[in-house]
Amino acid sequence: MALDTGEADSVEAAYALFASYSMAIGLGAAAGQSLAAQAALLTMVNCGRRALLGGVEVVGDLRVPLLVDLPGLGKTLGDAVVTLGGMPRTEPSPQTPITWLGDGAPAAALQVTFGDWRGGVFVSGEGERLAEGANDVPAAVLAGALAVAEVFQRLRGNPMAGDRDVGLSLWDPRAPWRSGAGPAGWVAPSKLWILGLGHLGQAFLWTLGLLPFERPGDVELTLQDFDRLAVANDSTSMLTNADMVGRLKTREMSAWAEARGFRTRLVERRFAAGITLAEDDPRVMFCGVDNAEARAILEAPRFDLVVDAGLGAGPREYLAMRLHTFPGPVTARARWGNVSSARTADARAVTRATAYQDLAERGLDDCGLLEIASRTVGVPFVGVIAATLALMEIVRRLNRGPGLGVLDLTLRDLSAMQGVKGQVLKRFNPGYTTLR
Repeated sequence: MALDTGEADSVEAAYALFASYSMAIGLGAAAGQSLAAQAALLTMVNCGRRALLGGVEVVGDLRVPLLVDLPGLGKTLGDAVVTLGGMPRTEPSPQTPITWLGDGAPAAALQVTFGDWRGGVFVSGEGERLAEGANDVPAAVLAGALAVAEVFQRLRGNPMAGDRDVGLSLWDPRAPWRSGAGPAGWVAPSKLWILGLGHLGQAFLWTLGLLPFERPGDVELTLQDFDRLAVANDSTSMLTNADMVGRLKTREMSAWAEARGFRTRLVERRFAAGITLAEDDPRVMFCGVDNAEARAILEAPRFDLVVDAGLGAGPREYLAMRLHTFPGPVTARARWGNVSSARTADARAVTRATAYQDLAERGLDDCGLLEIASRTVGVPFVGVIAATLALMEIVRRLNRGPGLGVLDLTLRDLSAMQGVKGQVLKRFNPGYTTLR
């Protein structure tokens, strides 16, 4: 991002810029004893440490049992915060932007709130908190990711970010977020096909794993990818750490999902024409790949429902996302059949920036420059928000709620959101399981 905008004249200067970005999270009395509040907190820590290289401080009582069922995080909330890269503190560092969960937010803190399928943030003292039920996990994940998005944008120079009331409803994303409440009780899908296990796929698994399933063993996931984890995945992908680099994404994500109690099947090849569904395969797919050729044939296997999530690219559009559902108002072939996944032309223009010229003078050849410049700008909180919207699109359809054909939004300005009603699915019952 900093190289492409020209605000850093070298890679070292770019790292130094992002090392100056940090945030603090305050935890009110008893907030840490709520499952949903813990989900929000851990989402903020996990997103924040990857995007804000100056670190994420957590202030509050973390000596409480860990209530979320994610594997490998320890026994207490404090263990989980440290494992995910957070830094427990008795008080925040001076001048650090502070967000707050629960009661007791100081003036000007960014209050995080959630409840009844809705999540958002507002300036402390300038709005009302939602119900914040202990099991409102998807809304809490959404709210936590939105909080990091507001802090990040403020640090990046958006004067409105962190000083506004902003949120989303997972029951009706097109509605004003404070009025879009959903049902208190609902069921979750039990069989899912997840295509792509990078940024979006891992965000999807993160949110799914946080749900309080009564019987996690009811959940069966078909995980499809052919690639190996790279160093870059650590900065965007919620379940990746440096120890995983070089390993197949399918194997690492399967190990995590199995440790969570889910059952998995692996498909370790590209998504291509000719895939047919067996009788016991999932009938619902989440697609999180940035590949026009694969996306153009999403409808070929005849899933009952496909939810595709795509993210914006570049130093400005990285905050944008678009969800498509199939069958829908347009076919996947019509949407992506003539679209190329290549970004070579744009990348060549970017390499003229000062930082790229500095790399060239230090010996990096044209191919290396083009490879760096062609990388998209990605931040984990955008993926988490898109994946949570996608997961709850599936959940909403399963619980006879409204469906969307297309949802287009940017975190820079949620008021510009656009949505198109989705196709009604007859006899949609791909399998479900219950939550606690």
